This record gives sequence, structure tokens and C-alpha cells, in this order.
Amino acid sequence: MLLKQLTLTTILTAFIHTAFANDFATHPNYFAFKQKTMQNYGLSSEQIDNAMSGAKQIDRILSLMSSPGESKPWYEYKKNFLVEGTIQRGVRFKNQYADTLRRAEQVYGVPQSVILGILGVETGYGANKGSFVTRDALATLAFGYPRRAEYFGDELAALIAWSYQDGRPTSSVVGSYAGAIGYPQFMPSNINKFGVDFDGNGHIDLMNSPVDAIGSIANYLAKNGWQKNQPIGFAAYYSGNNPADIIAKPFELGNTKPYGQMKQLGLQPLNPIVKIDPLDMVNGIQLEDVQGMIYYIIYPNFNVITTYNNSRMYAAAVWLLGEEVNSR
Repeated sequence: MLLKQLTLTTILTAFIHTAFANDFATHPNYFAFKQKTMQNYGLSSEQIDNAMSGAKQIDRILSLMSSPGESKPWYEYKKNFLVEGTIQRGVRFKNQYADTLRRAEQVYGVPQSVILGILGVETGYGANKGSFVTRDALATLAFGYPRRAEYFGDELAALIAWSYQDGRPTSSVVGSYAGAIGYPQFMPSNINKFGVDFDGNGHIDLMNSPVDAIGSIANYLAKNGWQKNQPIGFAAYYSGNNPADIIAKPFELGNTKPYGQMKQLGLQPLNPIVKIDPLDMVNGIQLEDVQGMIYYIIYPNFNVITTYNNSRMYAAAVWLLGEEVNSR
């Protein structure tokens, strides 16, 4: 009798592994993930299991999540992007896609420089789109990174739904360790929200079409509040004694003040030619450079860039890289 039970258990275990064939099938949250995905996207249980077939946990991703690039000081962080090699790739990209960049600016009101900055910071103009299987990266985080498990689970569900919609196996999609895809490094849920068929071939392809990527980035920023013909910011100097008076607190870049008030507190443009209306609603940031703190007066458009990545250093790198590439 015991032998018979052991045999049945072995068969059942083998069946489960054959049916699901992924590292997450026995995770206590896998069933709830499937139920939510079925409800939100109208997929069957079998479709989800098929999409997850062969999924592997990638332990390296969990260690990468514990040491993001934004944890470095600005003088180290900017070395990843504000370097001559990346700038030169950006200039070549700008020249190759000049007409597309102009069209995106006209259609969406987003400057070419910002589109170029995002493409440069995200993937070095397509040179580094990531090599992790996106399904496996998102599953690793959805089932092994409790702090943001729900977010990554939702992105995994969006990836599976998009893969069926796009007619591609989930295992064929590769990207960053955090699950971002293609030239613009969109998360899966953003592809349907903001992706644009900018090359007009009837298909949105952010992995292989720089033209679609350009239009999609511009569309994303426009829909997230980009203010046409308004500045991003200005380099500044600070003459006061308490930087906390003029530096936006974490997650409060949107709490702007009239420039006249900031000027009274000691924050002014570094370039004396720059004239700012005292009623302009602005904020201040500081970054740690080699010689000490540097300052910027920033407008709401700077905050729009942070919707792409909620980091002041990220937004500054996008802004400054894009300006440099665009000026060449």
C-alpha cells in the first residue's frame, strides 16, 4: 500500500512538472497570479501555463535590484551616459533619423533632444536593449521580490497578454533585468498604452523599429503632461545657507514655487543672460559632483521625464545628454 501511494505521488509530481514546466508553478502565489491574469485579460489557465512553460528563476536579477545605478553619486552615475562614445552614437542616430525626430516633435510637441536623451540613457541608441528573457525576469521579481511583487506580477500578466496579441512566444522577448523592452525600454503594460506605429507598417515594434520607438517615446511624454515650448530647467547657483529651503523633497518635484520666491532664497541661473519670470512655477535640485554640489532650477517638464524613471539623476542625464547630442 505504501509503495502504491509513493508511486501515485511520484506520478502526480511528474504530471505537475510536465504540465506547468516552470520554476514558479508551485509558488504559493502562482494560482492567484493566474486567476488575476485570467480575469483581467480573458486568457485561459492553459494559455497562461503555456506562456510560462520553461520559465526560469534568475537569481542574479534579485542581486541587481539591490544595487541600482541611481544609488551612486551624480559624478559616478553620469559616467554611464555623458561620455563621448554614447554622444557620438547619438549624433549618428540623430542624423539617420532626422526626419522622424522632426515629425515626432511636430506631432507631439516633445523636443528632439529629449527623445534622443531617453534613447541614449535607456539603450545607448539601441546598442544595449538587454539580454534577459523578459518573462523570466518579471517572474523572478513577481515571485521573489516581495517589495514590488504586485507591480511585477501585473507586468508579467501584461507581457503574456501582449505576446498572444502580437503572435510571439513569451520566451522570444528579451530586455532589461527589470522587464523593460526594446529601444525605449517600455514596460509591457505601456506598449498598448503608449506604443505608436510611427513607421506606418501596421505593427508596433519597439524591439526592432527605431521609428516606432521615437514616436512612442514622444507619445508617452505628451500623455504624461509634457508642456510644449516650455523649458526643462537651467543650471543654477545657490547663495543661501540652507539648501533644504530650495531643494525639492523626495517625490515632491511637482510641488513648485514661484521663481521670485526661490530667487529670494538664493537660487538663481548660473548664466546671467537667462531671465526667468518671477511668476514661473519652478523647483530646485542638487546633484553631487566631484567639486561639490551643483544646482538646477527645474520646470514641470523635468518632472515629466521622471515619470519614465523616478530619479532626478536619470532625468538630468536624459536632459543633458539629449542637449549635447542635439547641439553637435
